[in-house]
Formats: sequence, structure tokens, C-alpha cells
Amino acid sequence: MSEPEARVMSGPVIEVSDLVVRYGTATALDHVDLTVGAGELVALIGPNGAGKSSLVNAVMGIVRPASGRVRVSGRAALVPEGRQMFADLTVDDNLRLGAWRRRRVPGARDTSRVYEVLPELTRVRDQRAGTLSGGQQQMVAFGRALMADPDVIVVDELSLGLAPRITAGLAEHLRALNAERGLAVLLIEQNARLALDLCGRGYVLEAGRIRAHGTAAELAASEEVAAAYLGGPAGGATATKEARP
Repeated sequence: MSEPEARVMSGPVIEVSDLVVRYGTATALDHVDLTVGAGELVALIGPNGAGKSSLVNAVMGIVRPASGRVRVSGRAALVPEGRQMFADLTVDDNLRLGAWRRRRVPGARDTSRVYEVLPELTRVRDQRAGTLSGGQQQMVAFGRALMADPDVIVVDELSLGLAPRITAGLAEHLRALNAERGLAVLLIEQNARLALDLCGRGYVLEAGRIRAHGTAAELAASEEVAAAYLGGPAGGATATKEARP
């Protein structure tokens, strides 16, 4: 089966404006602004509890904002934290579930296009997903998201629980999808070095607020970002910082 042609889009595919998310009296996101342009690789880094998962849930429509706006243009698909496999179903069945909303589109549930992109899954296509390694499950989660034929993919914690070699391979798959198909990516990641190596631009989220944003090079060169997330000092360009209260 031939690969789908890259779609040409303009403007942001994800636009978050002045977003506030609360759980009861606790504020998880406090007036957050973020954009992902068409065909762009964007990183969101920050520590545990920073609000990264709340942002993912708001973008995907899982939680309702207290205020502000989230706009998604085109189709968005999620690679969730923890993979969330249907353990007793086969790899192929897990992939087909990714096309559930497009099930009436002819050919939408044809999984062959995923095996073209992720050939490592071909030999385990009839295996139960619960018996796979963590890296294989993450590939299934990627493939399931690709079955939605998305314009933008949101990846929540790519490296969680995976060996560096496996993570590097998955990152290469993302880079190739971006280059070959124009797939936009929002990568939510604790491993800041991985995220900034892969993405052209990024944001730093701390305690529910965007504390810095800029190109990957600017963030990597920021002394504060390097000290907090890259394990050492840096010098050079300065990322744009948000005013602290």
C-alpha cells in the first residue's frame, strides 16, 4: 500500500491561549500560552507535577479549561503516557482501534501502512500486546496514533521506562515522519536533552506556568535551563523568560 501523501497546512495546528486548568481549588495550569505550527516539532519540558499531563488532557479535550482557549486545527492523535495497551488484544487489533473515529472511511482500518513505517512490528502483529516489551508497546502506541491519519501527534513521555537505545530509535521514527509527511509533533518529555535534540523549538513548564520558551538552541544555551534540566552550566543565547509573579 502506498504511503499517504503529506498534507499541506498553514498556521498553527495547536494554539493554546491564556489557558487555566483547575482541579477543585488547585490550579494545574496558570495562563499558559503555547503554539505548534504546521509541520513543526515542539518540545514541552518540565519536572513531575509541572502540569504537562494537564496540558495534554486539555489539548486532547479530556479536561475542560477553567478559562482560556485551546484550538486544534486538523486531526490530532495522542501517544499516551504509559502506552495504555489493550493487553489481551493482538498488536493488529490494537492498531485498528486507532482508526475508530474514521472507521467508515474506506481503507481507514488497513494496518499495512503502519507496518511500512514501523516494520519492527510486522513479526509480532498477531501477538498479544500485553506480552510485548516496553519498546514494542511504545511502537504500537505510535502506530495506533498514526492510524488516525493525524496532522499533529501529541507524545506524552516518549522515553518513560525505556532504554536509551530504544528511545533513540523511536525519536528517529518521529523525525522521519516529520520530514517525510510533514507531521507536526508536540513532545511532552522529562528528558530535556532528548526533547531539545529532536525539536526545533520548546517551552519550559514549571508549577503550571511557562517559565521559558524559544528555539531548542536558545533553551539549551540558557544557564537556568541547563542547570535545571541538562545537568550542567551553559552559555550563549538566552531563551525568552516569562515574568515571575
